[in-house]
Amino acid sequence: MSLPASAEQALAAFAQCPGWEQRARLLMQWGERLAPLSDAERCEANRVQGCESQVWLLAERDGAHWQFRASSDARLLRGLLALLLARVNGLAQAELAQLDLPDWFAQLGLARQLSPSRSNGLQAVLTRMQQLLDAADQGAIDH
Repeated sequence: MSLPASAEQALAAFAQCPGWEQRARLLMQWGERLAPLSDAERCEANRVQGCESQVWLLAERDGAHWQFRASSDARLLRGLLALLLARVNGLAQAELAQLDLPDWFAQLGLARQLSPSRSNGLQAVLTRMQQLLDAADQGAIDH
């Protein structure tokens, strides 16, 4: 499975970081790239359950491919979300279902820094993405 261009950029950028401090700084910078969500979009219906921090997720279909938007009240988590979106945006549903989240963050050199709660939170975001796609397939949502 080939990587989206934004995921390739992320891998290249994080490969340049010799240590955790540089990666953490880069992570914060990636988090600032997330398009802000409006107050209306930061509603309970868009909130991801299972995250310790507040996380909101929206999905839009573009033909067979999906674009996600997300935000969080936690800076580090915004960076992780930005990297997750870099990896998943533009994928088809079948590709999204095959995504190995721990492997993606390991490739970025961030796996050791993911606490169990952060790891669970990101897994909850991925699960929510899958739920949104399933609901769209059933015609429940049409963005």
